Amino acid sequence: MHNVVMGSLGIPDAVLASARQVADGIGRTAADLGGALHVDADEILTGRAAMLGIAPAGRISAGGATRLLTTRDGWCALTLSRADDIETVPALLESADQPADVWGALESAAAERDMADFVGRARLLDLPAAALGEIPAAAPRFTVRGPRAVRPLSQLLVADLSSMWAGPLCGHVLAAAGATVVKVESRERPDGTRSGDRRFYDWMNASKLSYATDFGDPELRRLLEAADVVIESSRPAALARRGLGAEQLAVRPGRVWLRITGYGPEEKRARRVAFGDDAAVAGGLVGEGPAFIGDAIADPLTGLTAAQSVLDALRRGGGAIIDVALAEVAACYAAAAPSVSPVTDAVQPAKVPAPPPRPAAELGADNARVRDLVQDRLAPC
Repeated sequence: MHNVVMGSLGIPDAVLASARQVADGIGRTAADLGGALHVDADEILTGRAAMLGIAPAGRISAGGATRLLTTRDGWCALTLSRADDIETVPALLESADQPADVWGALESAAAERDMADFVGRARLLDLPAAALGEIPAAAPRFTVRGPRAVRPLSQLLVADLSSMWAGPLCGHVLAAAGATVVKVESRERPDGTRSGDRRFYDWMNASKLSYATDFGDPELRRLLEAADVVIESSRPAALARRGLGAEQLAVRPGRVWLRITGYGPEEKRARRVAFGDDAAVAGGLVGEGPAFIGDAIADPLTGLTAAQSVLDALRRGGGAIIDVALAEVAACYAAAAPSVSPVTDAVQPAKVPAPPPRPAAELGADNARVRDLVQDRLAPC
């Protein structure tokens, strides 16, 4: 493991400064709701890279799964992080065989095509692809849903259905502020970070109860009905198909429902797959060259924005649906910190998060406790 420093991550000072302001705002709002909380933005943005000893290498992302590719009329990003993505490469190349050098073949193919053609075909194949700077900045969207009711953080039940980084980070922050957070995972397809470096999964989820379910189980509906905050990061139709969408469940006074997507809830954008690095490229949050900055940087920035948005809504009494998009958050930071922004933290080490007091619970370890919590909340007065 090599020594990762802020400078090697390429995060501009303006991005760090803006993230620190968001983190400070989170702490102040949590205090208004009775929660004592300090959020270290530098640790949030650099913690995973410090854990894993990784950093971006120009047009290769820190994690290695995303590349910047040049087409005939511009730059784009493509992510191949899942086995299915790799298997789809021949279809993207319109070839019968898998190339021996996957990225070499993709670079050659992209260079011979127009951006709209290459990125459009990748999207049709459900691959995470983005044109550089295609998404404009936009603030989280708030929609009124139900009556308001102000409650202290210590009395809140949070159902965290999200996975990977942005959503779990929001849940992690709410748990640190005093809320009871339930990590909800499918028995068949748990959060993919469970199977990676467990230090990262534990960092994001050790403070949560673990609840394993099938998404057709009626008990999940009861949990969502009892929750004061719901965090989801699936495509919008995923829960709606099961009658579990934000607009489909019975209204709970003061509930805040957070939806994190790659590109927003509008129909065309909502179907697009996104990861932190390609979403950052879509928002134009890149270094000169262009080059990647940070480690999947749209994820932690979105997690902080989401936590701030949820806490702001709770302070007003909730009763809201909040839509936050990775690419739009990245575009907001890009607008405040253009690629020419200097990096002066070159000798400051990235921060390795302190290990949690205990590891995250094994899948489904807290099912009985969660059922009791739900029963108590839904029982007639």
